[in-house]
Order: sequence, then structure tokens, then C-alpha cells
Amino acid sequence: MKIGVLFPGQGAQSIGMGKDLYENYQEVRDIYENVHKITGVDIKKITFDGTEQELSKTQNTQIAVLTMSLAILKLLEKKGINAEISAGLSLGEYTALIYSKCISFEDGVELVKKRGEYMQNLLPEGDWAMAAILGLEDEKVEEVCKKVVDGFVVPVNYNTQGQVVISGEKTAVEQAEIIAKEMGAKKVRILKTSGPFHTKKLIEASNALRKDLEKININKFKTKVVKNINGDIYKDEENIKDILAEHMISPVKFSKCLETMLKMGIDTFVEIGPGKTLSGFVKRIKTEKEIKIYNICDVKSLENTLKELEKEYVIESIRESSDANLTKMDLQMIEYLLTTNANLTAKDLATTYNHYNDSKRANIIIEE
Repeated sequence: MKIGVLFPGQGAQSIGMGKDLYENYQEVRDIYENVHKITGVDIKKITFDGTEQELSKTQNTQIAVLTMSLAILKLLEKKGINAEISAGLSLGEYTALIYSKCISFEDGVELVKKRGEYMQNLLPEGDWAMAAILGLEDEKVEEVCKKVVDGFVVPVNYNTQGQVVISGEKTAVEQAEIIAKEMGAKKVRILKTSGPFHTKKLIEASNALRKDLEKININKFKTKVVKNINGDIYKDEENIKDILAEHMISPVKFSKCLETMLKMGIDTFVEIGPGKTLSGFVKRIKTEKEIKIYNICDVKSLENTLKELEKEYVIESIRESSDANLTKMDLQMIEYLLTTNANLTAKDLATTYNHYNDSKRANIIIEE
């Protein structure tokens, strides 16, 4: 099992997201409290008790989504679940960089706060809109935008096969919608996030963020992260500060990020944070081998995902330590251990299994 984690971006937010996690886990409460201390923003109050309008402000949305994802990561870390590689959609790339230890928790949270403020307050004047075009190849969507003669519109998010988001002036986006349908698009959906994000129109915000990036330390990567701007893996020797400044004004090549992860042998994707959008992107990609997809956005999905991941981890660990094939009784034994040792990590569960002797196993009632 090779795990890759995915982190959502702006647009996945909703009032109440993460509340049941906050109520059930001290680790989650600690993350929310730490973010509050760093930013001075009571994101818990905004997310759990605020209005949709307040949460949807870019400066709040980005902190809210980041905080929820980081809180869930802490719970996975406690259970010994680790990923070899990660990728995030737009804002989610910052979550991935924090996860990789390339950027510290404190610097990452502060950067996302600043990023949200700049994207909110340094937005150029205009009536902006964003839309997702479904059912056209990437090149066709680029052609659609070039055919718009009145106003500014460009592709900004290459999400997955057959889905590209465009952004620009509202009238231009509306023209693009008509042209896209004429060219065979299955659907064009206007998004609730609006602004010329990931275009050159945000150059002022990008320049402001660059100044903040110059103040932080960049560390060596502990896990791999795939870049939005081209789908390649970050390298320690790259100028990561420049990449992140350019990231704000460059299209997101998320479909290429997923392709890179698949080429590296990732067979299990876990989306961490609000919504299931990224899981849907993975499902649209045609692959030769079976891919498992999980998403964690609340207590129920957390528990279900942990159970499945721990089961896979224990099975793999046992197989690696023994040449014998696992029998039906072995698999049921693993299920028993998972049920009765909820506080152990997956690694400890595998060790526990290997120490069980035949007489101990025989005492466990297993119905055939």
C-alpha cells in the first residue's frame, strides 16, 4: 500500500465543517487553539457559529480549510498513518508543504493568513467569475477562452480529465460558457468562489506575498510534495519562495499532480479536509490497476478510513514478515485485533499479531 494524501482548497468550505472532530478529539482542539494564537483569528467561531457569507471571505476560508486539514493530519499521525507523497489544490499546496516539514506549522499558518488577506484585499476592481467546464479536453477549453473577444478569461484549474476551471471577467466567462457548450461541453457550472485567482491579475497580491515569503525559513522535505504549477515533485534545491509567489498567478495543473502520483505507484489516495471534490477528480482518471480512495471530513469518515488503512497496513506487515499466505482465519484474527485494540497504532497491531501464538488464536471464537 502506497499512500498519497490530497488537500482541498478554497470552495470546499461549509458552516460546521470539522465541528464533530473538534468536539471529540483533544488533538483537534489543540490545532484550532494554536491557529488562533498565531493568527489572532478565532476560526473556530467563524467556522462553527458564523455565517456562510463570513466564512466565504477569502481571508477566512483559507485559514478555515487549512486548520481543519491540519487537525485531521494530527489524528492520522497519532495512529501512525503516514503518506509518501502529497498534493493540494491551490491553497491545499500550503497544507502539503506544512505536512512535508518544508515549511513550519507556524510559518505556514501565518503565510496562509497573509495569502488570504492579499487575495481578498488586493483583488483588482471588476466583476469577476469562475466556472467549471466539464466534458472538454484541456486544449479545447484553452481554445474556448481564446475565442472570447470581449473581456478577460483564461483556464486556471486543470482539475482532472474532462474538467477545467476558467476565471475572468463575468461577461467573458458568460461568453465562454456559450462557446464551450457549442463546442460540445457536457456542462458548465458557475462556482461560488469568484475572482481572477491564478491569473496575472493577482500580480499585486503575489508581490506582497513574496515579501512575506522572504522572511521564512525553508527546510528540507521529509515527504514528497507535487507542485501545482507543473505537476513535478518539489526539489530541495529549488527556489521554493519564488515558486509559491508564482503559484498565486499561475494555472493549477492538478490533473498532472495526480498523474505524477500514479506514476510513482500510489495506489491509495486519502483526501483530508472538507468535501469530496478531490476524491472525485481521482475517480475520473482511467487507471490499469485498482485505486482505493478515501476522504476524511468528519468523525465517521475518520473512523472508517482509519479502520481500512490499519487493516491494510497490518496485512502488509504480516505478509512482509512471513512467506505464508494469509488464511480466512488470519484475516478474521486481524479484524478482531483492530476491534479490540483501538488505541494501538497500525505498526503495533502488526507486532501484536505476530506475537500471538496458536493457542491464543484458538481461544478466539471465529464463525466459519
